[in-house]
Amino acid sequence: MIIDSHAHVMLPSERQLQLMEEAKVDCTILFTSTIHPETATNMQALETELNSLYDIVNGVKNPLNERIHATTELAQIIKENPTKYIGFGSIPFGLSYHENLEWINKYILANDFRGIGELTPGSGQVSQLEPLFLASREVGNLPLWVHTFLPLNFEDIKALLILAKKYPSVPLILGHLGGIHWLNTLKAIRDIRNIYLDLSATFTTIAPSFAIREYPERTFFSSDAPYCSPLTARTIIEQIVSDPHILAQVLGGNIARLLNI
Repeated sequence: MIIDSHAHVMLPSERQLQLMEEAKVDCTILFTSTIHPETATNMQALETELNSLYDIVNGVKNPLNERIHATTELAQIIKENPTKYIGFGSIPFGLSYHENLEWINKYILANDFRGIGELTPGSGQVSQLEPLFLASREVGNLPLWVHTFLPLNFEDIKALLILAKKYPSVPLILGHLGGIHWLNTLKAIRDIRNIYLDLSATFTTIAPSFAIREYPERTFFSSDAPYCSPLTARTIIEQIVSDPHILAQVLGGNIARLLNI
C-alpha cells in the first residue's frame, strides 16, 4: 500500500483525490488546513494566504475558531472517503495537561483521528509541549507530528529530542526532517527509537537519501500537499532508493506499522 503520510486538506476535495490517483497513492494521512493556498488565483491572493500561515508557524496566531472549523472539515472529508484518508487532528498550542486531555477527547478521539499535528511551536517554545506529551501517553500514545523547519533552530530540535527521551512510549514525527538542520538531526536521533522522520519539504535530495540510508524503518514518504504534489514527492523517493524492500517501507510500510493500518 502506498501511503502519503502527510498532506493537508485541499479544496476542492475532488482535486486532492485526483492528485492521489495520479500518484497511485492508496491512502493519505490527512491534516487540517486553516488556509488554502491552492485556491489562490493571483500572487496577491497567494501572499495573503501564506502570510496567515507564517503567522501561525511563527506563533503570532493560534486561531481557535479556525482550528475547530478545520477539524470539522477534516472529519467530514474523511467520512465521505473513509478508505482514502486517515486523520491527524490539530490542537491549540500551549494548553495545560487537563486542557489537552479535554481537547483530545472532544476533537481527536471523537473523530477517530490517529495522531496529533501539525504542531507549530515558535522558537524557544518547545518546552510548552510537555503537557501534550503527557496527555498523549495518557490516551494511548497518539503520535505527535511537529513542524521542525523554520522558525525552529537546532536548539529547539534538541529540546524536542529531550521530550522524546523523557516520554519514550510517545511516537514523535519530526516534520520536514529538521529543515536546514537535517544533518545534525540525523546524527542526534540514532538512539531515540520513538522518533520518526517525515521527508516532505526537502530542499535537497541528499537529505532524504541519507535519512533513508540511516533509518530505513523510521522514514516516511509524504507530499505536504498542497505545497508539493504527491506524484513529485513519490518520484523523488523512487529516484533515490534502489532497494525495492526499503522503497516499499518508506512509501507506506513504515507509517502503516506505526498506525496499525
